[in-house]
Amino acid sequence: MLDINQAIAAAERSSSDMPCSLEELDPWSEDIAREFAAKEGITLTPEHWEVVCFMREHYEECGLASSGRILLHCLEEEFAEQGGRKYLYRLFPGGPVSQGSRIAGLPLPAYSSDRSFGSVE
Repeated sequence: MLDINQAIAAAERSSSDMPCSLEELDPWSEDIAREFAAKEGITLTPEHWEVVCFMREHYEECGLASSGRILLHCLEEEFAEQGGRKYLYRLFPGGPVSQGSRIAGLPLPAYSSDRSFGSVE
């Protein structure tokens, strides 16, 4: 059950509260990503790595997306030729934003785990 106070606090958190560069995040490596993926039941393929690397590059260039919906839109544009949203959900059935961010070692954007948004967590 959602604690409304946590939701409000998370929404009010300013972007300055969040790490704004990859160097400020917890340590991350491909081995760590493989461990995170294994916990999620995913074996990382070159297609997964392409998405994970894009997410990390996007974070480095643009910072934390203001919402999960905005990040999903960026992912859909980048991977439109491969099938867009359907392709991304095939790779990350737990949600390309939520599951992809965890595997990429990135903080979740606001509203990423809202069930009405389409996350299956």
